[in-house]
Amino acid sequence: MKRFKSARHLQRFVSVHDPIANLFNVPRHGIPSTHHRELQATDMQACAKSRHAE
Repeated sequence: MKRFKSARHLQRFVSVHDPIANLFNVPRHGIPSTHHRELQATDMQACAKSRHAE
């Protein structure tokens, strides 16, 4: 919490960061690397579309 001015600022950051981080956090065990790359590419495309929609 050293970089945040208060616990409130930290909470605001975490409330926005967690849903976004969960999009890109795919467990690697149990899936082939090719499938993992496909999932990453799909997530990046969705992220790019959402940025352009704003």
